[in-house]
Amino acid sequence: MGVFTASSHRIMPSLSQMKDLYKIQRETKRIKKELKNVHVEAEASGVKVTVNCEQEVISIEVAPNVSMSDLPALLKDALNRALKKAQIVAAERMQGIMQQMGLSTGE
Repeated sequence: MGVFTASSHRIMPSLSQMKDLYKIQRETKRIKKELKNVHVEAEASGVKVTVNCEQEVISIEVAPNVSMSDLPALLKDALNRALKKAQIVAAERMQGIMQQMGLSTGE
């Protein structure tokens, strides 16, 4: 009786599959780079937050009339809303790649 090992029965991807994977990887990198340059904003009573779609904070502006006691809550609100918008934009941009990979996009 022969010895069965997982490595002796590997399935190698075809050249076509490898080309497709490379193309998808290139497209993913391109979109990721593009998302870094897409900015979204959210505002909460005088606090304005700008983030990119890589979810990095670009700027925070606070109006002079904003109370220091209200600032933490307003900043948290504006940041959460800006980040949520960024996630939505990023997901929309990545949908095409997800479909190419045969993954569900929830639609």
